[in-house]
Amino acid sequence: MPIAAALLPEVDQELANTRKCPERVPSAKFNSKPHPKSFDLGSLAVHIATVPEWGVTTLNTETFDYQPPGAEPYKPPVAKDTAELLAMFDKGAKEFRAALAAADDAALSKNWQFLGGGTPIFTMPRVAVIRGMILNHMIHHRGQLTVYLRLNDIPVPATYGPTADES
Repeated sequence: MPIAAALLPEVDQELANTRKCPERVPSAKFNSKPHPKSFDLGSLAVHIATVPEWGVTTLNTETFDYQPPGAEPYKPPVAKDTAELLAMFDKGAKEFRAALAAADDAALSKNWQFLGGGTPIFTMPRVAVIRGMILNHMIHHRGQLTVYLRLNDIPVPATYGPTADES
């Protein structure tokens, strides 16, 4: 079985489960923070919404430098409301899935590099980047977002069956 075919069911499941969290984030709560050093709710939700775009970048480039020497650093987008947030996620998810479906084993086995200021942070096969930096990262922040939702008395969505908030 091709690598992409093996990954796609997991990607589809995690994208669907992840979307349930930012769709619960009310625009009026975007500035809410659990702690002064924490992301605000809107920024965390945008971070999650843009992770699928990172999958596209991983599949379509050789490297990504979030702070390239002599150039502007990566600046995350800003969503003005929940609709814009979900449009961001949906666009990235659609493009990520299409790029992954089109990737062959050779492309997925090829090393990809993440850099900061021209310094390599890690180099690993694209398939490992997709599993580690894309999926695991998205799942991690999805869990973080559920805590923010609970702190704001917003029901946490079910991902694998009913939860205490929805039963």
